[in-house]
Amino acid sequence: IVHTAAMNRRYTLDVAAPLLRTQSYVDGRWVSAASEFPVVDPCTGQEIVRVSNCGPGDARTAVVAAYEAFQSWKQTTAKVRSQLLRRWFDLLVLHQEDLAKLITFECGKPMREAVGEILYSASFLEWFSEEARRVDGDIIASPFKDRKILFLKQPVGVATIITPWNFPSAMITRKVGAALAAGCTVVVKPAEDTPLSALALAELAEQAGIPPGVFNVVPCSRENTPTVGEVLCTDPLVAKISFTGSTATGKLLLKMAADTVKKASMELGGHAPFIVFDSADVDKAVGGAMASKFRNSGQTCVCSNRFLVQSSIHDRFVEKLHKAMEAELRMGHGSEPDTTQGPLINSRAAEKVALQISDAVSQGAKVLTGGRRLEGSFVEPTLLTDVTTNMLCMKEETFGPLVPVVRSVTPHRKCVGVM
Repeated sequence: IVHTAAMNRRYTLDVAAPLLRTQSYVDGRWVSAASEFPVVDPCTGQEIVRVSNCGPGDARTAVVAAYEAFQSWKQTTAKVRSQLLRRWFDLLVLHQEDLAKLITFECGKPMREAVGEILYSASFLEWFSEEARRVDGDIIASPFKDRKILFLKQPVGVATIITPWNFPSAMITRKVGAALAAGCTVVVKPAEDTPLSALALAELAEQAGIPPGVFNVVPCSRENTPTVGEVLCTDPLVAKISFTGSTATGKLLLKMAADTVKKASMELGGHAPFIVFDSADVDKAVGGAMASKFRNSGQTCVCSNRFLVQSSIHDRFVEKLHKAMEAELRMGHGSEPDTTQGPLINSRAAEKVALQISDAVSQGAKVLTGGRRLEGSFVEPTLLTDVTTNMLCMKEETFGPLVPVVRSVTPHRKCVGVM
């Protein structure tokens, strides 16, 4: 019932006009691309706005702008960089409600979680504004009497930042805050599903006084992503790439970056286990499982993916988890105050979870609650038992509200001697 009401109602994104940007941001200017692509509310399927669809030429222009800006930005004192990042932090805190609305409408995240993400995003800028003043060198002993060995830390240059949709604000400030504090300049390519948060951050960076070319944003559609990504990973003016996303995409980016031997930071896919031993406090284990699994409808890189529960405690854990899911989880649009579970980011994500559920059921798993893919990209929070390790949900990351529970045997206790 809750889900049907959310799908049928029209929701309006109401944020201050300067924060709802639809053009790319390059060299301190808002620039239209040759075409546009739609940004869709994943809850309703309704188009929110259309955003500039950058291509490889636009990406190249942004890289050149960042490279030229680097020549002066690297000479900026640590104190000035610190002050600018602090102003940016203050603006995020000031506009936290509007920034959270952008996340909720383009990502589907409930407002309570979205506000939490904005404060989390701001905390990175606060941290790096303070760390900017502490980029120290060192002096070490020399093997020669007439020489000294000094270490100086210097910015590497232009960093290209490719970010995911599940934390469309925090994954940018975490990477960009560090780069700007060190004296680097950046080009950000946000996920095609969630460009509005990145563009709002650019607006606030401009208001904070961050110079033109230091922070650039080039949004693009899914179709343009390969060619734009290739520029950001191969252009000789780029010194460093940072990517958060799937393992498969990370491998491709690393291959492209290898020819010019770029520095790279990768945060790729996970397959985190949630292990409950028979000595556990069941209530605390259930609370931990709820917090770990259902934040952002199971779409975080640190979500528990497979649940391994010892036999003697299995039934009690499953029973209490079932009750908690029924009592605490409520699907709907993220702007509704009682919503805890928004939609998945798009239909492809929902299809993946639905496939894992059907695969498990076909191999003997039992559905205790949920199990259905609903209209749009909603999937019911689902609890499975009688799960075995050969099922898809135990082999690949889910990124959705699915809890597969494996009954595990008590491990043998052995004494290990040291020779």
